[in-house]
Amino acid sequence: MVCRDFTDEDEALEAVAHAIDEHRSLVLNEARYEREPDENGVVINMANVVSMRVSRTDSGATGQYL
Repeated sequence: MVCRDFTDEDEALEAVAHAIDEHRSLVLNEARYEREPDENGVVINMANVVSMRVSRTDSGATGQYL
């Protein structure tokens, strides 16, 4: 998952941590999945997330963010 909803990694990590702590979903407004060209709104149920990586860079070698 690649998104432009956050200005930097710290802001993204803080949003993820708050969503997990508050047992709520994370809502992304400008997200791309599987490097598709279109951006969409996405709701992520944090109860189903096993692992998450936040990074400023994206490439085929780095894999998905979620």
